[in-house]
Amino acid sequence: MLSLRAKPMAMRRSRQPTLAIPLPIQQHTWTIASDVAEIGAVVEAVTQLCVAAGFSSRLCRLNVPVALTEALSNAIICGNRGDRTRAVRVCAAIEAESLVLDVTDEGDGFDADAVQHSPADADWLEREDGRGIFLMRALMDHVESRCEGATQGHTVQLRLRRA
Repeated sequence: MLSLRAKPMAMRRSRQPTLAIPLPIQQHTWTIASDVAEIGAVVEAVTQLCVAAGFSSRLCRLNVPVALTEALSNAIICGNRGDRTRAVRVCAAIEAESLVLDVTDEGDGFDADAVQHSPADADWLEREDGRGIFLMRALMDHVESRCEGATQGHTVQLRLRRA
């Protein structure tokens, strides 16, 4: 068993390399029905994981909830077309340097890289939709979209580094 007690004074003065103890990876998974009423509970659970893991307050209270809510909304409304018989899977992994969120629906998918409009574009100013990808990109360090092979299924991966 590894002891976390202080090293004797003689050891602290030596030039021997110290071993870094990496933060263990925590992984949690939720599967929800395609119902927007299910979003809040998952967002709250992931937010609490981030707080417990020591992410900054701003990241835990703004970036994570908004980006995850947008990803879940897109998966439910666009990916699964609101079909309650389809599920959305959320996997949250807390790594030493980052939070990784995978949101997977059962839809046909889309190419997130092809979505390049901004909510400031003249033809988007009056719309009530179309800001999800923009917000995810603005609030997270990396957003990746991929289809799950020949079968139906689309995943949006959000990555956020510790501040």
